[in-house]
Amino acid sequence: MTTPALLIRPPTPDDFAAWKPLWDGYNAFYGREGPTALPEAITQVTWQRFFDPYEPVHALVAERDGQLVGLVHYLFHRSTTRIEPNCYLQDLFTQSSERGQGVGRQLIEGVYEQVRRAGAHRVYWQTHTTNAAGRMLYDKMAKHEGFIVYATMV
Repeated sequence: MTTPALLIRPPTPDDFAAWKPLWDGYNAFYGREGPTALPEAITQVTWQRFFDPYEPVHALVAERDGQLVGLVHYLFHRSTTRIEPNCYLQDLFTQSSERGQGVGRQLIEGVYEQVRRAGAHRVYWQTHTTNAAGRMLYDKMAKHEGFIVYATMV
């Protein structure tokens, strides 16, 4: 059995209705659903940022047979250790029926291509230690550098 070709592309404003369930699924994976769901205002601003040329936040979507089946969000930022910007791959999510079919890999490769086009070189991301399936892919796509992430709300 063959699967139809996958298209990796930037989203268009018309993609919101198809992107939103993927975004909701990504947030649910990290426990942001029901009473802990992100406020709708955050979702709306996030979506709008993808289309604002002054924003460093970008997105790609994976489309198969006219349906969105995955998303990746990334942003460029300055660093004190490089002249060119770094790229932080912030969100990656694939529809459950598409997992194990290379969608995540192609989305990451799509980010790598955008980074090369921007004249940058470094892409990095983080995931939860319990994300075993994701980490199997990430171990093939990049090197775990051993850093531990600390965060707080101020």
